[in-house]
Amino acid sequence: MRSTFRSEGRRSAVGLIRTFATAVCVSATVAIAEPSVVRLVKTDRGWQLARNGRPYLVKGAGGGHSFAELAALGGNSTRTWGTDDARECLDKAQAAGITVTVGYWMGHTAHGFRYDDAGAVAAQLEKAREAVVSLKDHPALLMWAVGNEMEGHPGDDPAVWRAVNDVARMCKEEDPNHPTMTVIAEVGPDAVKIKCIHEYCSDVDIVGINTYGGVLSIGDRYRKGGGTKPYIITEFGPPGQWECGKTKWGAPLEMNSTDKAEWYLRGYRRGVEAHPDLCLGSYAFVWGHKIEATPTWYGLFLADGSRLAPVSSLARAWEGNVPENRCPITSNVTVSKDGELEPAEVIEASVKVSDLDGDKLEIEWVLYVEASTYAVGGHGLQELPTFPDAVVESKGQTARIRMPKGGGNYRLYAFARDGHGNASQANIPLRVAGEVLPLPIPKGKLPFVVYGKDQKGQPYAPSGYMGNTGAINMDASCSTKPFSDKTCLKVEYRANDNWGGVVWQSPPNDWGEKPGGFDLTGATTLEFRARGEKGGERVTFGMGILAGGDSKHPDTAKFELKDIVLATEWRKYRIPLDWRDLSRIKSGFYWTVAGQGRSITFYLDDIRYVRENTD
Repeated sequence: MRSTFRSEGRRSAVGLIRTFATAVCVSATVAIAEPSVVRLVKTDRGWQLARNGRPYLVKGAGGGHSFAELAALGGNSTRTWGTDDARECLDKAQAAGITVTVGYWMGHTAHGFRYDDAGAVAAQLEKAREAVVSLKDHPALLMWAVGNEMEGHPGDDPAVWRAVNDVARMCKEEDPNHPTMTVIAEVGPDAVKIKCIHEYCSDVDIVGINTYGGVLSIGDRYRKGGGTKPYIITEFGPPGQWECGKTKWGAPLEMNSTDKAEWYLRGYRRGVEAHPDLCLGSYAFVWGHKIEATPTWYGLFLADGSRLAPVSSLARAWEGNVPENRCPITSNVTVSKDGELEPAEVIEASVKVSDLDGDKLEIEWVLYVEASTYAVGGHGLQELPTFPDAVVESKGQTARIRMPKGGGNYRLYAFARDGHGNASQANIPLRVAGEVLPLPIPKGKLPFVVYGKDQKGQPYAPSGYMGNTGAINMDASCSTKPFSDKTCLKVEYRANDNWGGVVWQSPPNDWGEKPGGFDLTGATTLEFRARGEKGGERVTFGMGILAGGDSKHPDTAKFELKDIVLATEWRKYRIPLDWRDLSRIKSGFYWTVAGQGRSITFYLDDIRYVRENTD
């Protein structure tokens, strides 16, 4: 990060130096700093947060990029979506001089959680209590966020909202010094969620709203829907992939980074500043790099850490220190031919890029495979395959691109970098006619983690629910006696009969109709840890469930351990893979259970492909 900034608002270059000096001092005193006291105050001008007696407007961003850079640009807060790494996040935030809204992840009915299950709801409440008691005295804590988009559609189930309020009430009992909030996905056309929160959630102080295409009108719609509690915009960014224009073949059209910069600034002005009596601030999404929908849709930074123009927009909105050296300005990418292209056809591509500081720009053209799914959150997608040989000729702002020989969907990017840590991006979806040929299968680096410690992204999604799916519930961040890290995977099958199971798939929700998977050649073992809640639970585990079938894109190998009887303590299990063809593994792991006369609960951890010493 450059240390030269243009001062806008109250902060100056001297203030920037003090920010870093303060961060160093705070880092040395995290353990002895006093707990913060945050109050929600009603004034003659409306609602206001007061932190340690001083007014506090949330100028935040969610994501794990540098907190020091966030603070230097005028930001003062970040948020989490769960409590897994909350203490580490709080410590880092304290060192940087910012605060944290700590989220507690509540079960989603869409993922199988049942709010009519009194035992599951009670266990969820107690797990939240453990987190609150553990973290409530941390000096960087700002407030508690109870759940994130757990309300489902249409969001009018009283059982969900009563459970939310029970957790919020518990937060107040255990920690009277920090407000409570619940986070919903938009207001909705009939504002039923707002009505339910105001009716059922008396212990929820603040309404958190995740909004993208609707950020420009969110305050007006919240008021019209009957909202009287103060609100925070807990996620905002460019219009989502579900809210924008699309090509004839359904590929979403993404804003370029220059247009996104204007959108973030307008969103802040109209969503936050236009409603000072009700809005307590916002969290931009996402402070870092994340592959969701496309490699750049939501990320405020590129994978190499280069800053995109919306970062400067946020600094302006926060009245912070705007980077003196500005990001390149870009237009949209255009190509010489509309509609479907022929296999191996060469097209002309162009983009207009300029730099207000006169820096020499390096423009990189990259052709990506289009994502197979656009609705992925959480860990996001793995890196998408690219075609380095597709760029026949590049002359900076123009390029000749040879399309792949196989049909399918692709996306062409133009990245511009100025040599000072700034960048721009623009892209265009492309489609090639004809049969979709198998792409080179990405090589998995061993050990290849499906779930557990050191997991990078989400190579396989646990999306393949089978059998009696309504009886299945999985909690991927269970803190009950994990094996090697802070959490493990809790699995419940809440039926006495029938059967159920879940497959970890690549791509998500695919049963062999789409290409995908990983080349895991070299692995000799799929190993994992498992234990039962009571002992005696019988579970079948395996990999490669699509092998040997008639699917278009099957697994190249299959193996399973049938009817394993679990003990109450953790045990290590191994699936041998010697002499098996692992060149395309699409279903990296699965479990199944048959009815055992009772509901069962078991736990999994450290699911990974490894190469063991075979000497």
